[in-house]
Amino acid sequence: MAKVKPTSNPKLKLHGFNNLTKSLSFNIYDICYARSKAENREYIEYIDEVYNAKRLTAILTEVADIIGAHILNVAKQDYDPQGASVTMLISEGHNDDHSTPKKASVVGHLDKSHITVHTYPETHPDAGISTFRADIDVSTCGRISPLKALNFLIESFESDIVVMDYRVRGFTRNVRGMKHFIDHTIDSIQNFISPGIQNRYDMVDVNVYQESIFHTKMRLKELDLDTYLFGAGEADLSAREAKLIRGRVNHEISEIFYGRNIQRGA
Repeated sequence: MAKVKPTSNPKLKLHGFNNLTKSLSFNIYDICYARSKAENREYIEYIDEVYNAKRLTAILTEVADIIGAHILNVAKQDYDPQGASVTMLISEGHNDDHSTPKKASVVGHLDKSHITVHTYPETHPDAGISTFRADIDVSTCGRISPLKALNFLIESFESDIVVMDYRVRGFTRNVRGMKHFIDHTIDSIQNFISPGIQNRYDMVDVNVYQESIFHTKMRLKELDLDTYLFGAGEADLSAREAKLIRGRVNHEISEIFYGRNIQRGA
């Protein structure tokens, strides 16, 4: 689709507090192929180490700093056998230092705003496919915008597929009492994605402009098999095995991207 560069608008003079709620939700997927049960276990251990509650808290703390939010409270948890969550409650303002969690759940609370992340490692014992999913929500109330952290969040995870939803709810008033149902220009989430990221992904939009609802799906254009193998490289595979694994990985990505089961060979 054609990209429209966002235009800058003069700041609205508001009456009282800005009551607009801006919510950005992500589903981020990382795909891996593990040829044996041992490699599969190693992959899950790797995910639990790289995306434990401590690391997730650091990511969300950076998000709060990027959007100009003050962290009021953090809740985090690592799960047995795998996975983590973090939640933050936040408010407009500068960030303070907070201690990091031991395990993999984090919740950050903002003043009437929040940031959350939950991770879901998943494997299929027969097909050799392992899928790591991270669900992230950044919901802000007031002038701060979750869109400022868009590129940072995409780059913070090994993102083969990214599914994003952005919505503006409620209204605020200017000093003359007129309602404003959105306070910034947007016709696609893609307006806020950096050119470098856009060059790496194929993207599809489904937008409902009159309701201020924006939806974008992304999938990597290039499938470099070495980045999907755990415990081996493409050079270690026969041509037949490489073709088989490439087909399985591509099938997994396609099913997740289109949100439906696809018959192999279709």
